[in-house]
Amino acid sequence: MNKKRKNIVWLCEGAIMIAFATVLSMFKAVDLPYGGSVTVCSMLPIMLVAYRYGLVRGIVTGAVYGGTQLILGMGALSYATSWQATVAIVALDFILAFAALGLAGVFRSKSYEKQPTAFVIGILFACAVRYLFHVIAGCTVWAGVSVPSSDGLIYSLIYNATYMLPETIVTVIGGFYLSKMLDLSTERLSPRSTASATGSKAARIFMSAALFVLAGVLVYDTAAIFGKLQNAESGEFDITGVSAVPWLTVVILTAAATVLVAVAALMKRKKK
Repeated sequence: MNKKRKNIVWLCEGAIMIAFATVLSMFKAVDLPYGGSVTVCSMLPIMLVAYRYGLVRGIVTGAVYGGTQLILGMGALSYATSWQATVAIVALDFILAFAALGLAGVFRSKSYEKQPTAFVIGILFACAVRYLFHVIAGCTVWAGVSVPSSDGLIYSLIYNATYMLPETIVTVIGGFYLSKMLDLSTERLSPRSTASATGSKAARIFMSAALFVLAGVLVYDTAAIFGKLQNAESGEFDITGVSAVPWLTVVILTAAATVLVAVAALMKRKKK
């Protein structure tokens, strides 16, 4: 594919993926009061573009997606205390944070077998950089607004982890199975060869279902634990809220999901 044709295909596919990601971002499993949410793999379409078309095109696609998120989250700017804070919020929490999703293709591999690993590592790296931008915004422009002025860095690290951690887990699971099913390096997305697939179809389906159950439980655990660490009246971090966490439910659900994944792994191994 020549460069001109590749740019045209990227623009068309990128626009579709931005629209797809925007729709997915509206389906929120967890929506935190001071920004941040756990969605249904809303970052994955942008990361797919990044992996397929490279670093520069991925970053541009992510930045444009950040612009759409800014339009949808324009209310956040009303809390800015100055025009400098407004610029910082736009840059850190939207443009740069979502442009970072374009880093998902930095470890791109043309190897058929290494594709899932390369994509997952790229997803983890991109999510880590996005998290970093949100943390910087939290302990600077949001300090004294939604983040306590004292211990702002610690609070920002914890608060942003409450949604970025489960969001990353969900995206990694989705990205792994997407890269196992499709060959992402071809001009047209095509199904991967089943010749190297291991385990019976039923075992693979059961493993997929078990992993998604585990992801859902981790999302619940994150919301249940960290949601209690914020004072409902002042909005400040309050470690004493840990006593209100429904620990029995958290432990039972997590243990059950872990056992389910272990059983699925054993089934898949026996069917190889």
